[in-house]
Amino acid sequence: MSLELTFLGTGSAFPCPARGASALLLRRDGHCWLFDCGEGTQTQLMRSHLRAARITKIFITHLHGDHIFGLPGLLCTLSLQSSPDASKAPVDIYGPLGLRSFLWRSLELSHSQLLFPYTVHELVPTRDQCPPEEFRDFSGLDRGETPAQAPPGRVLHLEPGEDSYLLLEDEQLVVRAFRLFHRVPSFGFVLEEKPRPGKLNVQKLKDLGVPPGPLYGQLKRGAAVVLESGATVRPGDVLGAPVPGRKVCVLGDCSGPVGPAAERLCRGADVLVHEATLEDGMQELARERGHSTPGAAARFARCCRARRLVLTHFSQRYGPDDLGRLKKQAEALLDGQEVTLAEDFMTIEIPLKR
Repeated sequence: MSLELTFLGTGSAFPCPARGASALLLRRDGHCWLFDCGEGTQTQLMRSHLRAARITKIFITHLHGDHIFGLPGLLCTLSLQSSPDASKAPVDIYGPLGLRSFLWRSLELSHSQLLFPYTVHELVPTRDQCPPEEFRDFSGLDRGETPAQAPPGRVLHLEPGEDSYLLLEDEQLVVRAFRLFHRVPSFGFVLEEKPRPGKLNVQKLKDLGVPPGPLYGQLKRGAAVVLESGATVRPGDVLGAPVPGRKVCVLGDCSGPVGPAAERLCRGADVLVHEATLEDGMQELARERGHSTPGAAARFARCCRARRLVLTHFSQRYGPDDLGRLKKQAEALLDGQEVTLAEDFMTIEIPLKR
């Protein structure tokens, strides 16, 4: 099963000819999930090898414009390319409280009607995710004003025991969000595949008298089988150790995590995508603006024992020739472990574990 990340925009604040605003697309077995949607994201999609029509889920880290201004336009373009279909599954959009109002007001005021359904699932932030003077309580936003055509969706609260938000879970994977500190509440997202069954031990199958064929598949799927002899063979009798799934962590803008969940959820990540807006020599300014430096990103990656750190969200002050020193600053804290500098249209493949 394929799993890959394609960076559509790796710059901060605004799009420019050399570097688009924040957007990252994750493809898994043909399904496309978009993380952030800065201005110009749909143009970046058109310039890439990706198909925007395959996007089924969108995750917004925070409500700053360079991460959301492209979203209403992208939805409208997807609608223009769609046919009315009431049976079509909705596009699920996850993001901070206030995102639902931003979307339906943008579409309402622009007289835009989408030909496909969408739902908005809002994460309720905590007050310690940004400076006190910057916190806005959007819990009563548009109360009594929201029209019937506003998108449905859940309101997700922090799970105290987990210190995180459970966004979705199925037989194959789980997606959670955790809190970050920024100038406005920001979030990180973790996609983790569940372990796959281990390999069948063919010799044990023969010894136990299991005939080749459909019974092998049942055991592989975790179901016990009963042989003609009346003996029961359970998966644990013939399967090797479970194979760990892959883990991808995408952090929004931040100067650091809030609470213990981030380090725990990101532990052992195959890929950790972390912002590094400013170089280490500007760490005071970075902290003041709620951002990270390469050194800060590397320290978090080291705590999490991430296998691969990818830096992104670079200040537009840095040209291609300047980014080498940001890479060296991060690598200096990771004992020589290679750090990847994200570039627009770069694709990273994450292979299955064996």
